[in-house]
Amino acid sequence: MKRAVCSGSFDPVTLGHLDVFERASHMFDEVIVCVFHNVKKQAFFSVEQRVALLKEATAHVSNLRVDSFSGLLTDYMREHDARIIVRGIRSVADLEYEQNEARMISHIDPEVDTVFLITNPQYSFVSSSGIRELAAFGASVHGLVPDCVERAVMTRISEGMI
Repeated sequence: MKRAVCSGSFDPVTLGHLDVFERASHMFDEVIVCVFHNVKKQAFFSVEQRVALLKEATAHVSNLRVDSFSGLLTDYMREHDARIIVRGIRSVADLEYEQNEARMISHIDPEVDTVFLITNPQYSFVSSSGIRELAAFGASVHGLVPDCVERAVMTRISEGMI
């Protein structure tokens, strides 16, 4: 079985992320989307909220499951018998960053390989940090995130949590 892992903070998940997940689901027998807590970023949604939003947004993808973890990605991959990481690439800057990450992961575990999927051009400008910034100013995120995320962002705005 070819099992791939898409890991990230997904805070929040965007339509660009979903596009990568859906495309990866056609390439592999199983795709695991793993949410992790990025200590370098202030969380917009908790890990638990992100997992719930991802489960709702990806319910239509039958060979995808959502999980969360902390620690080294290579440890998670070993525990789940996965050898392929899928990363979405929006730009040359993303590629440079992700290449370095892939090399580090390969150094830790040479059996793990990384596959890069170029983002659909319609989502090339969409990022989780951009969504958080729009939300902070009360701007619409419609058409950039799944409906469930849009509702969650609107709830935070209406409750003054932003």
